[in-house]
Amino acid sequence: MDEKKLEEELKKLWNETPISHSDSEKEASWEQFQSKTFPSKKQKFGSWRHYAAAAAILIFTLIGVGLYFTNDPISNNIEIVENTIENTTSIIKIVALPDSTKVELSPNSKIMYATNFAVNRKVEINGEAYFKVKKDKKHPFQVFCNETTTTVLGTAFTVKGYPKKEVAVELYEGSVEMSVKNQDKKWILKPGEKFIYGNEIASVTEFNRFLDFDNEKLSTISTYIESNYGYKVTIPQEYYNQRITVRINKKEDLKTIVQLISEMYNLNFEVNEKLKQITFQ
Repeated sequence: MDEKKLEEELKKLWNETPISHSDSEKEASWEQFQSKTFPSKKQKFGSWRHYAAAAAILIFTLIGVGLYFTNDPISNNIEIVENTIENTTSIIKIVALPDSTKVELSPNSKIMYATNFAVNRKVEINGEAYFKVKKDKKHPFQVFCNETTTTVLGTAFTVKGYPKKEVAVELYEGSVEMSVKNQDKKWILKPGEKFIYGNEIASVTEFNRFLDFDNEKLSTISTYIESNYGYKVTIPQEYYNQRITVRINKKEDLKTIVQLISEMYNLNFEVNEKLKQITFQ
């Protein structure tokens, strides 16, 4: 068949009105096709309508992705729309990011992140926050503060920096890579190291990430929990003067501290999240 006749046949087929079939005919046809094509697999959907809907959704998704990358091929899949979380209170605000990363946002501080955070784990901060990053090797976690960038895979650290002031990053767990805008040098921090950048000068120093209680009264730890975690602690009167010697990570999870006290003194405990109270008995 020459090209002209082929073109005419295709045009004829394109303009033909398809034969209408009832839903039952379509469903029977699909089931017959499925039984021949996938004899060893069970049907996952109830009817052809589910497959049609799934196919439509898949096609729509692929078209959307194609348009996204075609319109902006160098965007690195970063959306402009941002989410902002601000702490206007006088106490630390606990925030859970979409990837389950935990953030303790200090008063008068805010963080911003993109709506496609699952694949674009970039956070901008103004103020101070403690990050307990969820591990994800495929999507590094980055925190931008003034001219500095903190890059991690999964770790725990604090970032403090306000506009036109120095930036300080303290590492508690894991490791992070520090970089500064327009500088090629990188700094790799170890737990217990602090990165400081201000007036175009960067430095790394050590800091004490632990708090030591040396033969202190148990009530002293109760006061520490209340002032640092915001939970009022009640312990039996006879334990007030009990002595304790222990080293605690300054950013230790409250649950770990409470369980430690419980095991050391053979006490049960109850946590009331609504009232922010911890009762030992």
